[in-house]
Amino acid sequence: MMKFSLALLVSILFFTSCKKENEILSPITVNDYYPLEIGKYINYNLDSTLFVTFGTVRKVISYLAQDRVSDSITDNLGRKSFRINRYIRNDASMPWVYNTTFLATNTGGTIELVENNLRFVKLAFPLSQDFTWKGNTFINTTSLEPDIRYLDNWDYTYDSVNVPLMLNGVNIDSTLKVMERDDFTGQDPGIPGTLYAEKNYSVEKYGKGIGLIYRDFIHWVYQGKENGNGYYEGYGVTMTITGHN
Repeated sequence: MMKFSLALLVSILFFTSCKKENEILSPITVNDYYPLEIGKYINYNLDSTLFVTFGTVRKVISYLAQDRVSDSITDNLGRKSFRINRYIRNDASMPWVYNTTFLATNTGGTIELVENNLRFVKLAFPLSQDFTWKGNTFINTTSLEPDIRYLDNWDYTYDSVNVPLMLNGVNIDSTLKVMERDDFTGQDPGIPGTLYAEKNYSVEKYGKGIGLIYRDFIHWVYQGKENGNGYYEGYGVTMTITGHN
């Protein structure tokens, strides 16, 4: 009886040891926080910020949005990628209207997203606190296109990892927060005599088993005038999850 108990104890310890080792050898990956499956969708409240009336008035337009993985394709580098279609509507009583398409690629160690012909590295392995990577490394910010120069040399950093969060009634057990940019140049436009100011702010959050659950982005440049009010150029978007499948 004693021999049997000792053998059983050794077996249990061996099994537990193997299980712990397997858990260590199977860390969370970018796929856990950005699953790409045809038919998967996420619904959002989306606020779009524009500067109208010749850049003198800030206007926020609100929509309901849905990002849906529509199909898989082979990208121009020969990799399996997924089309994500965005649909919008003014309220829940109206039908979804197609808005735009993104292209997402899981490289194994990163998630790349092509938006408006710009390729961003949205997530990168390892998914650990304070890990940093160049999220805009594939964007030619030194080109003759001035509208994208503000994207130069952004350091994406995991600001928090594996944090539970509640958003719009959606309970998410584990989230990542990616701090992409937070800088301000010049003088506050509210101060008389300000001739130039620029703000770039971007943060995203991802839910395990879900994908993007929150985005807050703003980019604007203020051009002042010595003899009058200045004007803004730029745009912004805020997205907050409301549901998913």
